[in-house]
Amino acid sequence: MKKLSLVLLSAVLFASCTTNPKGDKAATSDEIEATAVSEGTTYAIDPSSSSITWTGNKVTRAHTGTIKLSSGSVVINEGKLTGGEFSIDMNSIENEDLKDDEVNKGKLEGHLKSPDFFDVTSYPTSTFVITEVSEGSSDKVDVAGNLTIRGITKNVKFPIIISQNTGELFVGSADFNINRKDWGVAYEGMKDDLISDEVNFKVSLTAKK
Repeated sequence: MKKLSLVLLSAVLFASCTTNPKGDKAATSDEIEATAVSEGTTYAIDPSSSSITWTGNKVTRAHTGTIKLSSGSVVINEGKLTGGEFSIDMNSIENEDLKDDEVNKGKLEGHLKSPDFFDVTSYPTSTFVITEVSEGSSDKVDVAGNLTIRGITKNVKFPIIISQNTGELFVGSADFNINRKDWGVAYEGMKDDLISDEVNFKVSLTAKK
Protein backbone atom coordinates (compact mmCIF):
# COMPACT_ATOMS: atom_id res chain seq x y z
CA MET A 1 0.00 0.00 0.00
CA LYS A 2 2.86 2.34 0.89
CA LYS A 3 4.57 1.54 -2.42
CA LEU A 4 1.35 2.28 -4.34
CA SER A 5 1.01 5.62 -2.57
CA LEU A 6 4.56 6.56 -3.54
CA VAL A 7 3.87 5.70 -7.17
CA LEU A 8 0.73 7.84 -7.20
CA LEU A 9 2.56 10.71 -5.50
CA SER A 10 5.36 10.52 -8.08
CA ALA A 11 2.84 10.65 -10.93
CA VAL A 12 1.21 13.74 -9.44
CA LEU A 13 4.57 15.44 -8.95
CA PHE A 14 5.68 14.75 -12.54
CA ALA A 15 2.35 15.99 -13.88
CA SER A 16 2.65 19.19 -11.87
CA CYS A 17 6.12 19.78 -13.32
CA THR A 18 4.74 19.78 -16.86
CA THR A 19 4.02 23.38 -17.82
CA ASN A 20 2.08 24.45 -20.88
CA PRO A 21 3.80 26.52 -23.60
CA LYS A 22 3.37 30.28 -23.41
CA GLY A 23 0.39 31.58 -25.36
CA ASP A 24 -3.25 32.56 -24.94
CA LYS A 25 -5.48 29.52 -24.68
CA ALA A 26 -7.96 29.44 -27.54
CA ALA A 27 -11.60 29.18 -26.51
CA THR A 28 -12.75 25.75 -27.72
CA SER A 29 -16.28 24.50 -28.34
CA ASP A 30 -18.10 22.03 -30.56
CA GLU A 31 -18.18 22.55 -34.33
CA ILE A 32 -20.56 25.34 -35.33
CA GLU A 33 -22.18 26.52 -38.53
CA ALA A 34 -20.26 29.26 -40.32
CA THR A 35 -21.68 32.78 -40.14
CA ALA A 36 -18.64 34.47 -41.67
CA VAL A 37 -19.37 36.68 -44.66
CA SER A 38 -18.28 34.99 -47.88
CA GLU A 39 -18.89 38.02 -50.10
CA GLY A 40 -15.87 40.16 -50.83
CA THR A 41 -12.47 39.87 -52.44
CA THR A 42 -10.55 36.64 -52.07
CA TYR A 43 -6.84 36.85 -51.33
CA ALA A 44 -4.80 33.69 -51.92
CA ILE A 45 -2.40 32.59 -49.20
CA ASP A 46 1.27 32.66 -50.22
CA PRO A 47 2.60 29.44 -48.59
CA SER A 48 6.23 30.49 -49.11
CA SER A 49 5.67 33.67 -47.06
CA SER A 50 3.39 32.09 -44.46
CA SER A 51 4.37 29.85 -41.57
CA ILE A 52 3.13 27.82 -38.63
CA THR A 53 5.48 27.19 -35.70
CA TRP A 54 4.49 24.70 -33.00
CA THR A 55 5.79 24.22 -29.47
CA GLY A 56 5.10 21.34 -27.11
CA ASN A 57 6.44 20.95 -23.58
CA LYS A 58 7.29 17.94 -21.48
CA VAL A 59 8.85 17.67 -18.03
CA THR A 60 12.46 17.63 -19.21
CA ARG A 61 12.35 20.07 -22.11
CA ALA A 62 10.33 21.77 -24.86
CA HIS A 63 10.31 20.84 -28.53
CA THR A 64 9.53 23.26 -31.32
CA GLY A 65 9.18 22.99 -35.06
CA THR A 66 7.20 23.92 -38.13
CA ILE A 67 4.31 22.69 -40.22
CA LYS A 68 3.33 23.99 -43.66
CA LEU A 69 0.19 25.54 -45.04
CA SER A 70 -0.53 23.81 -48.34
CA SER A 71 -3.21 26.26 -49.49
CA GLY A 72 -5.74 28.77 -48.27
CA SER A 73 -7.40 32.13 -48.70
CA VAL A 74 -8.87 35.02 -46.77
CA VAL A 75 -11.89 37.11 -47.71
CA ILE A 76 -11.74 40.90 -47.36
CA ASN A 77 -14.99 42.86 -47.55
CA GLU A 78 -14.92 46.68 -47.37
CA GLY A 79 -11.43 46.56 -45.93
CA LYS A 80 -12.24 44.04 -43.19
CA LEU A 81 -11.39 40.38 -42.74
CA THR A 82 -14.66 38.49 -43.03
CA GLY A 83 -13.78 34.88 -43.87
CA GLY A 84 -11.23 32.37 -45.00
CA GLU A 85 -10.16 28.75 -45.07
CA PHE A 86 -6.83 26.95 -44.89
CA SER A 87 -5.35 23.51 -45.51
CA ILE A 88 -2.36 22.22 -43.53
CA ASP A 89 -0.01 19.50 -44.77
CA MET A 90 0.42 17.20 -41.76
CA ASN A 91 3.20 15.26 -43.50
CA SER A 92 5.29 18.44 -43.38
CA ILE A 93 5.75 18.34 -39.59
CA GLU A 94 9.38 19.10 -38.79
CA ASN A 95 11.38 19.57 -35.60
CA GLU A 96 13.74 22.54 -35.27
CA ASP A 97 15.43 22.21 -31.87
CA LEU A 98 17.13 18.89 -32.67
CA LYS A 99 18.82 20.01 -35.89
CA ASP A 100 22.21 18.96 -34.55
CA ASP A 101 20.92 15.51 -33.59
CA GLU A 102 19.58 13.99 -36.78
CA VAL A 103 18.85 10.58 -35.22
CA ASN A 104 16.60 11.91 -32.44
CA LYS A 105 15.15 14.55 -34.78
CA GLY A 106 14.04 11.78 -37.13
CA LYS A 107 12.66 9.70 -34.27
CA LEU A 108 10.62 12.61 -32.93
CA GLU A 109 9.24 13.54 -36.35
CA GLY A 110 8.33 9.91 -37.00
CA HIS A 111 6.58 9.67 -33.65
CA LEU A 112 4.61 12.89 -34.26
CA LYS A 113 3.42 11.44 -37.57
CA SER A 114 2.41 8.13 -35.96
CA PRO A 115 -1.02 7.16 -34.55
CA ASP A 116 0.22 8.20 -31.07
CA PHE A 117 -0.03 11.79 -32.27
CA PHE A 118 -1.32 13.03 -35.64
CA ASP A 119 -1.58 9.75 -37.61
CA VAL A 120 -0.68 11.47 -40.87
CA THR A 121 -1.15 8.32 -42.95
CA SER A 122 -4.85 8.30 -42.11
CA TYR A 123 -5.24 12.07 -41.76
CA PRO A 124 -2.74 13.79 -44.09
CA THR A 125 -4.56 17.14 -44.05
CA SER A 126 -5.88 19.39 -41.31
CA THR A 127 -8.17 22.33 -42.06
CA PHE A 128 -9.30 25.58 -40.51
CA VAL A 129 -12.45 27.32 -41.76
CA ILE A 130 -13.36 30.73 -40.36
CA THR A 131 -16.89 30.74 -38.98
CA GLU A 132 -17.05 34.21 -37.44
CA VAL A 133 -14.99 37.40 -37.23
CA SER A 134 -15.84 39.63 -34.29
CA GLU A 135 -15.77 43.40 -34.57
CA GLY A 136 -12.44 44.82 -33.46
CA SER A 137 -9.93 47.49 -34.31
CA SER A 138 -8.18 47.96 -37.65
CA ASP A 139 -5.23 45.93 -36.43
CA LYS A 140 -6.82 43.26 -34.20
CA VAL A 141 -9.91 41.05 -34.46
CA ASP A 142 -11.15 37.88 -32.78
CA VAL A 143 -11.54 35.00 -35.19
CA ALA A 144 -13.49 31.79 -34.62
CA GLY A 145 -13.21 28.80 -36.90
CA ASN A 146 -13.71 25.08 -37.25
CA LEU A 147 -10.37 23.33 -36.81
CA THR A 148 -10.21 19.74 -38.04
CA ILE A 149 -7.36 17.47 -36.88
CA ARG A 150 -7.39 13.66 -37.08
CA GLY A 151 -10.92 13.85 -38.49
CA ILE A 152 -12.21 15.62 -35.36
CA THR A 153 -13.64 19.13 -35.70
CA LYS A 154 -13.81 21.69 -32.90
CA ASN A 155 -14.47 25.41 -33.04
CA VAL A 156 -11.67 27.57 -31.68
CA LYS A 157 -11.52 31.31 -31.08
CA PHE A 158 -8.39 33.46 -30.80
CA PRO A 159 -7.17 36.97 -31.71
CA ILE A 160 -5.44 37.84 -34.98
CA ILE A 161 -3.09 40.81 -35.25
CA ILE A 162 -3.38 42.47 -38.68
CA SER A 163 -0.13 44.18 -39.64
CA GLN A 164 -0.99 44.92 -43.29
CA ASN A 165 -4.26 45.25 -45.15
CA THR A 166 -3.52 47.44 -48.13
CA GLY A 167 -6.05 46.36 -50.71
CA GLU A 168 -3.45 44.23 -52.47
CA LEU A 169 -1.80 42.47 -49.53
CA PHE A 170 -3.03 41.00 -46.24
CA VAL A 171 -0.60 40.07 -43.46
CA GLY A 172 -1.79 38.71 -40.13
CA SER A 173 -0.46 36.70 -37.19
CA ALA A 174 -1.79 34.71 -34.24
CA ASP A 175 -0.29 33.12 -31.12
CA PHE A 176 -2.50 30.65 -29.26
CA ASN A 177 -2.67 27.31 -27.45
CA ILE A 178 -5.06 24.41 -27.95
CA ASN A 179 -5.57 21.30 -25.84
CA ARG A 180 -4.39 18.47 -28.11
CA LYS A 181 -6.63 15.95 -26.34
CA ASP A 182 -9.72 17.73 -27.70
CA TRP A 183 -8.63 16.33 -31.09
CA GLY A 184 -7.80 12.84 -29.88
CA VAL A 185 -4.04 13.39 -29.54
CA ALA A 186 -3.89 11.67 -26.16
CA TYR A 187 -0.37 10.21 -25.90
CA GLU A 188 0.84 10.99 -22.36
CA GLY A 189 4.58 10.51 -22.81
CA MET A 190 6.88 8.54 -20.52
CA LYS A 191 5.86 8.15 -16.87
CA ASP A 192 8.87 10.22 -15.78
CA ASP A 193 8.62 12.70 -18.67
CA LEU A 194 4.95 13.57 -19.21
CA ILE A 195 3.86 15.79 -22.09
CA SER A 196 1.75 18.91 -21.53
CA ASP A 197 -1.80 18.82 -22.85
CA GLU A 198 -1.53 22.19 -24.57
CA VAL A 199 0.32 22.88 -27.83
CA ASN A 200 1.23 26.40 -28.90
CA PHE A 201 0.89 27.61 -32.48
CA LYS A 202 2.39 30.79 -33.84
CA VAL A 203 0.84 31.51 -37.22
CA SER A 204 1.97 34.07 -39.78
CA LEU A 205 -0.21 34.59 -42.86
CA THR A 206 0.56 36.46 -46.05
CA ALA A 207 -2.20 36.61 -48.67
CA LYS A 208 -2.19 38.40 -52.01
CA LYS A 209 -5.06 39.70 -54.11
